[in-house]
Amino acid sequence: MSEDRLWAPWRMKYIESAAKGEESGCFLCDNQKMEDSADNLIIHRGTLCFVIMNLYPYNNGHLMVATYRHVGELLEITPEEMAEIAELTKLSIVALRETMNPHGLNIGMNLGRVAGAGVEDHLHLHIVPRWNGDTNFMPVVAGIKVISESLEESYRRLRAAFLRRKAKGKR
Repeated sequence: MSEDRLWAPWRMKYIESAAKGEESGCFLCDNQKMEDSADNLIIHRGTLCFVIMNLYPYNNGHLMVATYRHVGELLEITPEEMAEIAELTKLSIVALRETMNPHGLNIGMNLGRVAGAGVEDHLHLHIVPRWNGDTNFMPVVAGIKVISESLEESYRRLRAAFLRRKAKGKR
């Protein structure tokens, strides 16, 4: 193995499946049926929505807040779902600040494929922690994004933060 290369082999599974059109159903619907664990990356469940880690993160701690209902249009969700998306976004920010101490956050939705939605038929909001200097020459020069912590370790730390808040009776 060459010392002058950085490897991100977990991306190849996503790249190959996307190129072949191998999406087998909706992973947000499929994962919510499973028990919470590092395998399905669900960190917290609300009444109408849940928080899940992004399997292909832009940065460590990249979370998504999704509705349980399989609905792709923001205009189709209920006021209660919208309120819970907001509450779970706030809870996610608290957990990210507690565990990862980001300098800032990007929060948003990509509605429609042309807007960058990888999953356009199941509404979800992205929360991406940011740090000074987290964007460097690697994505430009090498087409590689360096993620410094494993998904398993990020899951363990963030899940613990959500559980501590729940134990204190805070959403």
